[in-house]
Amino acid sequence: MLALDDVTLAYGPVVAVEGVSLTVEQGEIVTLIGANGAGKTTILRAVSRLIKPRKGSVAFMGRDLAGLTPDKVVRLGLAHSPEGRQVLARLSVLENLELGAYVRSDAAGVAEDLERMFGLFPRLRERQRQAAGTLSGGEQQMLAIARALMSRPRLLLLDEPSLGLAPIIVEEIFEIITALNREGTTILLVEQNAHLAMQAAHRAYVLEAGRLVVSGDARALMDDERVKRAYLG
Repeated sequence: MLALDDVTLAYGPVVAVEGVSLTVEQGEIVTLIGANGAGKTTILRAVSRLIKPRKGSVAFMGRDLAGLTPDKVVRLGLAHSPEGRQVLARLSVLENLELGAYVRSDAAGVAEDLERMFGLFPRLRERQRQAAGTLSGGEQQMLAIARALMSRPRLLLLDEPSLGLAPIIVEEIFEIITALNREGTTILLVEQNAHLAMQAAHRAYVLEAGRLVVSGDARALMDDERVKRAYLG
């Protein structure tokens, strides 16, 4: 479904990711783990075309994404829930969700998906007329995920969904992530909580200083001594 081939990414003269190749197959949860600054978020930004590779290719559903703008990538079936949530604070919860469906013209389907989001995230229904900026951190994260889902993505990019949240909310978020996957959504997950991420994922890639150092079955990597020492305590 998604394939990065020998991708190098940079911000000006600073190389953030070098020579990374990875794949995500339909139906999987694949997680990227690594220390802060390892390049995880940069990879997600490259997939959603917020930055362009200096070298290598990114392909989605067999199509090279070179030259496409972010909105065209969304139309192909790829959605990004960014680090820091980035909800539109002055708009209501409902308006944020409707903006998530901006590439769609099927009004009945959008209405159906709004109901689905309110079923997945009941607190958003209760607060649908409330300004997004007044929500709690956990509610904003739920809104960010729901907004991404409103485009009906084939592949959902999740960047640090547990960041800054209380443990009970983190548990709820990860229950929703695994439920979405069971229902058929493929997920590429960047997550600071490596233990939770690897429990949820089918496969994992470990990044160090912008390079992939190990990859494989997520549960198996939880027993890898290098991974345990560096990321699992």
